[in-house]
Amino acid sequence: MPSGTAEVRHRHLRARQFFYVLAGQLELEVEGTRHRLESGMGLEIAPGAAHQVCNRGAHEAVFLVISQPPSHGDREIVPPAP
Repeated sequence: MPSGTAEVRHRHLRARQFFYVLAGQLELEVEGTRHRLESGMGLEIAPGAAHQVCNRGAHEAVFLVISQPPSHGDREIVPPAP
């Protein structure tokens, strides 16, 4: 994910996700709480939890997202966090 970019805030009704940072850093907002993840760190997102991933760092972030069941077609856009 390039520096200065973010995905739209959303939730998955069925999928549980795990984000794992391989390089760089991410900010992952989950239900209004912001988590800073660096290389070697991960975070699990429960089904139904609104979340948004952002790269506020100076460098590209490389990360894995594992979804179970697959998250395709299971995405609902939600308003930005306060």
